[in-house]
Amino acid sequence: MPMQLASENGKIDVADQVIAVIAGSAALDCYGLVGMASRKGLKDGIAELLGRENLSRGVEVRHEGEVVHLDLYVIVSYGTKISEVAHNIQSKVKYVLEEVVGLRVDYVNINVQGVRVMR
Repeated sequence: MPMQLASENGKIDVADQVIAVIAGSAALDCYGLVGMASRKGLKDGIAELLGRENLSRGVEVRHEGEVVHLDLYVIVSYGTKISEVAHNIQSKVKYVLEEVVGLRVDYVNINVQGVRVMR
């Protein structure tokens, strides 16, 4: 169900897929994030790392009235403080969606699906 924004010139419909891609792209700009993970969970105990072409697959978008709730499934880099990486992702995604798109974001949940060693 697309999110509807009202403006003085008419209404704007923003699809969930667009919100998910923007949120995934904003998250990938954060230090310590290796990539997005599949929402389906773990396969044989290993998180599936998604490429840049699949940004929206690691993001779940829900609406409650005029506010947006997001769940991001991510893989972080080994050696980084997971709580700091998660907080930075939350702040960046919320800022981008509120300031750039004009949506009201209630919360951004971060689900860390794995840790990868970067060489």
